Amino acid sequence: MSTPAHTSLDPHVLDNPAWAALSGAHTAFAEYPAGGGAVAARAARYSPDVSPFAALADPQDPRSWADLRTLVGDGEVASLAGVLTPPDGWETVGRIQGVQLVDTSLRAEPAPEAVRLGAADVPEVLALIRLTEPGPFLPRTVELGTYLGIRRQGRLVAMAGERLRPPGWTEISAVCTHPDHRGQGLATRLVRAVAAGIRERGEVPFLHTSAGNTRAVRLYESIGFTLRRRPFFLAVRAPGNTAANFS
Repeated sequence: MSTPAHTSLDPHVLDNPAWAALSGAHTAFAEYPAGGGAVAARAARYSPDVSPFAALADPQDPRSWADLRTLVGDGEVASLAGVLTPPDGWETVGRIQGVQLVDTSLRAEPAPEAVRLGAADVPEVLALIRLTEPGPFLPRTVELGTYLGIRRQGRLVAMAGERLRPPGWTEISAVCTHPDHRGQGLATRLVRAVAAGIRERGEVPFLHTSAGNTRAVRLYESIGFTLRRRPFFLAVRAPGNTAANFS
């Protein structure tokens, strides 16, 4: 199956993919400011046991930041992507330079040895995530899409799956391999297999990783992904001080 033409899709949806997912395919996992909703809200976040990410409808709109403050609470921290400079009163408490890559020539194909991961596999998944640190993964992240794993002698040693789903696209995420099983091409097989499922829906795979993870970037580029942009991943603290409530 050939990759859908990227020019037929709105390229800007990937500039704010978390918002596009939370206001679309992932509405069921979204939380909104009190009194808001999927239609009225200008900020949203995933349920805390699903994903740490929040999103703004428009990072240039003060009303989006006001909604985010209402949503997370004074003095609380939100994780965002692609926002370089929060407005006055917001504090940046963490920042990672990332890269966003899109599928342009990936050979997507099933992996016969891969198994579908579900709720019963979460303890093993979380243990592998802690060991390999591919990015945030929480007890219900597995509900966001298809997650596939490879086992050796019954033990989960590699995995990859689907996270953000903006219209027309699906993010491949949580790509990791146990250190004892690296160098066997397991991650590549799983990326191809997850991509095959995405392609079957008529969507285009994309992914994010840290800009500092040059080994992963080179691997993804070698199998058919192309750098699209370099977003930042930010942790920002809302104005106000929750500690003041207890003084």
